[in-house]
Order: sequence, then structure tokens, then C-alpha cells
Amino acid sequence: MEGLQDRTGQERAVLVAVDFGVRARSPRTGAERARLAAIYRNEAEAEAEAEEVPSDAGHAAHVPVDAPGLDAEESLAEFRELVLSAGGVVVAELVQRRTRPDPATLIGVGKVEEIAGVAASTEADLVLFDHDLTPTQLRNLEAALPCRVLDRTQLILDIFARHARTREGQLQVELAQLEYMLPRLTGRGKAMSQLGGGIGTRGPGETKLETDRRRIQARIDHLKGDLDAVRRVRRQQRQRREAVPVPTVALVGYTNAGKSTLFNRLTGARVLQSSRMFATLDPKLRAIELPSRRKVLLSDTVGFIRNLPHTLVTSFRATLEEVGQAEVLLHVRDAASSYGEEQKAQVEKVLAELESLRKPRIEVLNKVDLLSAQDRAAFAARGELLVSARTGEGLQALLEALDRALVSDPVIEAEFCVPQNEGAVLAVMDAGMVVHSKVYEGNLVRLSVSGPASLVGRLREWRVRSAESTGQVKGAQ
Repeated sequence: MEGLQDRTGQERAVLVAVDFGVRARSPRTGAERARLAAIYRNEAEAEAEAEEVPSDAGHAAHVPVDAPGLDAEESLAEFRELVLSAGGVVVAELVQRRTRPDPATLIGVGKVEEIAGVAASTEADLVLFDHDLTPTQLRNLEAALPCRVLDRTQLILDIFARHARTREGQLQVELAQLEYMLPRLTGRGKAMSQLGGGIGTRGPGETKLETDRRRIQARIDHLKGDLDAVRRVRRQQRQRREAVPVPTVALVGYTNAGKSTLFNRLTGARVLQSSRMFATLDPKLRAIELPSRRKVLLSDTVGFIRNLPHTLVTSFRATLEEVGQAEVLLHVRDAASSYGEEQKAQVEKVLAELESLRKPRIEVLNKVDLLSAQDRAAFAARGELLVSARTGEGLQALLEALDRALVSDPVIEAEFCVPQNEGAVLAVMDAGMVVHSKVYEGNLVRLSVSGPASLVGRLREWRVRSAESTGQVKGAQ
């Protein structure tokens, strides 16, 4: 796959959205139209019998891309943002409405002719479909259109390739690209020699098809081995962290919901924050302090999107393991989005695939600084947790909600009686607990505190209860 990042400058793109929820208009008549339809239909039927494409790949293109609650216009607006994130410039947009996908071209011969005319008149470099294409559809469209053709998954993979900075991220992107491309080698025609992802040069045509498949499969196996090594390193890091009981909180949410901005605001870090989709691919982990003085690790993760390619979820499991290991998930939502409920449903769909849907989850409505006073009041009346990562509004309430949600190492109240010469103990209490009162009684300091149970346990010899049971306080001579 030749990605957008492999070309210099901005590429001119024609966007095509599809909506299979309406009744299509009667097709126009014409001898040429009938001839092209017959050719496409015969080729589709013949190749359906010959192609060795997994059943899930074949079904993918027959599932409407527009999930319930997201109409074609909203879908196209989101797709436009994806194109901008990939460095392209949109020169034309078209929407095709049909009752069902066309097996040969997805959109029908008439629409293909219209797109060909638009692409030629705008001098477009590529046509982007907001839908997955089967190998047959991709081949037919490439033959009929005067420029390259990419589907939704290829575009998302390209964006991931642009934003991958670490070696781990690059390995995961390449694995996803190859796993997506492997079942689509058959019938690629002129695109056979354009496969990306670091594979060596191949000749055109299908004479080297099996050689290509073996080479790609070998590379996939190698990448999986490298990612297994990454998982082992992460596992060792987690084991070292688990030696000290510090819970992890993972930020999850739809892409461009403001997770990285919120992460920076809470931790003081300077990770990349951008209005572009999928600006964050590599996980970041930083420690923050809650109002109870407990320390937690906050993890920033890759954003989710509707119809997130399964190959990405599989390939990025090494990165998304932080979600599975977190004690609490912080679901960051865009309060200003016009289809927030649909975004929420898509995030929950991916969490279910990661087997993390039942984890404790706090929903946070971000970007409230963009809301009107009326909308703010409506959200507040529903008891929503409102924050603005840009201005810092509502962050204290967010931290307090996290404190209440964490069940490991709970906060407990205790009283201590510590000799004044135990300065190290007093310093630990001041640093790790909330001191409600401090009274000096001769050589002793009596403190009423609340703090993590683990820290209270470490200092149990100074607790008033244990001191009274023994009749003395250590060091109080």
C-alpha cells in the first residue's frame, strides 16, 4: 500500500461517503452502462469463486459504515478530518445512497462514472472511500478511475504510520498494514508492485503471488516475535511497579476528545496535543497525586474511532495492555460533539473487544469551555462531570472522583503519636497523608490524619491504638 506520507506535498483527494439506509434512485439507462455492469458482475461472480479471502474480510464491505445515530453528513465530516490528519487536501465530496452495496463496485456503475469525471476535472491524486472495499471492488474501481483508490482502513493505517514515533509504534503499524494487505493480494493487478510496509521490491502481475504471500507471512511472524519481546519488557516493568502498590488509571476515549491535553494538564507533562486525529499512538505513563495524597499512575492511550480496523486492535494490544491492567478507566468524552452518544458507543465497543468493559469507569465531559451556558446547565442537571483540559476547569472535582473510585489501597483515618525527634516519620506523614490536626504534647506530636492504608500500615507502630495497648509510645522516654 502506497501511503499518503510517501508522496511529497499535499495530495488532492476526492471523498466518497456511502449510506445504505435509503432506497436508491432508478439507475440511468444506456448501452455502455449495461455493458460495464455486465462486465463487473461477471468478474465479481468469477472472482468470488476463485479468491482465497477470509470470510470476515468478505463480509466487512457489506456492513454499513454508518453506525446508528451517525448520518452520512456527520460521517463525511469525520472522514474529512481523517484526510486532513493524513496530510491531504479535499477537492470534492460525494455521497452515494443505496439500499445495498454493489458487489462489484460498492457504489454502482453510474456513481463510478460520476466520480471518474469529478476526479479528472479536479486533477485528484486519489479517491478515498469511507468504507472498506473487497479485493474485487478495489480492483474494479482502480480500473475505472483515473487515480489511486484507498478505503477507510487504508487511510487510518496511513495516519498511524505518519504518527508512529517509537520503534514499538512502528512495529505495530507495520504489522497491521501487512495483516490487512495479505488477504487482498489476489487480483490487485497494477497495485501488486505497490505494497508498502517495508517489504522488498516485487515484479508486477500475479506470477509472484505465492512468493509475495510467503514473504509477507514471514515478515508478519517476525514482527509478532518483536512485539512479544515488547510485551515481555512491559510485563517486567509492571511487575516492578506492582512491588509498590500504586494503582493505574487509563485515559480512554474517542480520538480527538482531548485525552492528551487532559493528561498534560493533570501531570505537567508535555506530550503532543493536537486537534488532528490519532496524534497519540505511543502510551505515556506519569504519576499524579490525588487529594488524599495517594499517588496513582495515569496512562494516555491511543484514541478509538468508529469501525476501528480489527487489525489495529490486534496489533496494538501491546500498547492497549495498559487499559487491561488499569484499576479505573477515565473515559474522556467531547462535550461539544454533535454525536457524543455515538462516540461513547464506539468506545465501549472497543473496550468490550479488549475485555475491559466491566472495569470501573468514570465518564468525563471535556471541552465544556466550548459549550453555551444553557448546555452547561443541562449537563450539570444530569450530574455529569464537566471539565476543560484547556482552562483547568473542573479538575479538582475530577481528582476527587478518582479518589472515590479507587478501591485498592483505600484511604483510612488514623491517629498517631510520634516523638518529635522522629523527624523522618513526621516528614513521611506530611508528604503522604492529609493532616487534619497536629497537637504538641511535651516531647510528643499527636496527629489526626487520613491516608493510604499501605502507608498507615507501614507506620503502625506510631498509631495511638497500638501505643495505648502497650501502655507506652516508642521513643517517648
